[in-house]
Amino acid sequence: MTGNALPETRDIPGLDIDSRTGWPDELKVLLEKYPRDSWRSRPSPVAQFWLDKHDWFRHQSSALKSAGDDYREGRSDPMTFVTWLAPRLQDFIAHLHGHHQVEDYHYFPAFRAAEQRLAPGFDALAADHELLHDGISEIVATVNAFIEAARAGNPANDATRHAADRYLASSETMFRRLLRHLGDEEDLIIPVMLDRG
Repeated sequence: MTGNALPETRDIPGLDIDSRTGWPDELKVLLEKYPRDSWRSRPSPVAQFWLDKHDWFRHQSSALKSAGDDYREGRSDPMTFVTWLAPRLQDFIAHLHGHHQVEDYHYFPAFRAAEQRLAPGFDALAADHELLHDGISEIVATVNAFIEAARAGNPANDATRHAADRYLASSETMFRRLLRHLGDEEDLIIPVMLDRG
């Protein structure tokens, strides 16, 4: 994403997205000054836009996951599911990719320069983007295989079920990581925005 070598956040305790449960204390210095429950009352159009965009990603992730659950539970057949899924997933991925491009090439470098004490957090967020986009590539491959299998014949056959299972597993991993990333990104960046005006 950034074109620069990223630090191996997997080697830094607490910064890997799959083991992170929030930021370590040294990265919460501005969050303590600007706690989450005070954000909506502070006038910052950029911060509000950021939060609204993240809420849209959360909403879309939830809708995509719910549709997958409906399919898994037999409340939707394969063709109905893929017909609903394909355009929504494509839109979701396009918006996520564009959002991450703006962050990687504009916001993260600017915030990193403004708050160098938070650099490990910005490095972790950039590494998250790499991992999330690897997950998107996997989702695209698995959903395409599922669509092909669903269109090829009997929707209840093993090939269709296995292709659907692979898509659902890859999407669940990516959505779980994305939700962790969105919350952590907000906890690092919104306080910087509020502090810097």
